[in-house]
Amino acid sequence: MTAAPRPRIWGTAQFWWRAAIVAVGLLGLSSGNHRLVFFTIQSNVIVFAYYAGALYWMVRRGIPDAPAPRLRGAVTTWILTTALVSHVLLNEGASPLPGLMAADPAQALANQSLFLLHYVVPGMVLVDWVMFGPRRAVRWRDGLLWLIYPAAYAIVTLSRAIAFPTIADRFPYPFLNVDELGLGGAVLGMAQVVMVIAVIAAAVIGLDRLSAAIGGRLRGVVVRG
Repeated sequence: MTAAPRPRIWGTAQFWWRAAIVAVGLLGLSSGNHRLVFFTIQSNVIVFAYYAGALYWMVRRGIPDAPAPRLRGAVTTWILTTALVSHVLLNEGASPLPGLMAADPAQALANQSLFLLHYVVPGMVLVDWVMFGPRRAVRWRDGLLWLIYPAAYAIVTLSRAIAFPTIADRFPYPFLNVDELGLGGAVLGMAQVVMVIAVIAAAVIGLDRLSAAIGGRLRGVVVRG
């Protein structure tokens, strides 16, 4: 009796979409002068590592579902945080598109690299989360665990700035600027950002529940039809 053939993962939308995430992330990370001290770079490196591992998992196991759903939810939350902080706090809601065609080629390349990391990669990861399974593998309380890394990043970055006052990129983000805000103001800013991330985490889990509900209804319609 022969074993059932494995599904052709190479031909699935999940495989190629996740391969595109890896490719775009690599392009963004390698086309600019980036430092690991920035949450943007760290979160994109995490996305790259997770989805590269996911591709290997999918091929090895012959299944289209991504591995470690809770980690996937965390990765989605962190990269969406990158997009939101970049657009609202750093760009103050301004469109990034004009900068992509800057007159200076070096500046244009830098802007294009950041556009990939701040907007394109987060958007692709969000689409992956909404469109593909597994579903209902994360719990509401998992969102609290997803706050540990951003909180630790802020604490370590703040400690680094205090301990090394002459270090490069001492304050990667304005809400951590102890010199201007004072220690209390920086801690308050850090707490506010963590609260925003908690809302993002809840939204990510809510989208999972919504996608599962919509998928279930569509399957019911197909069966009844």
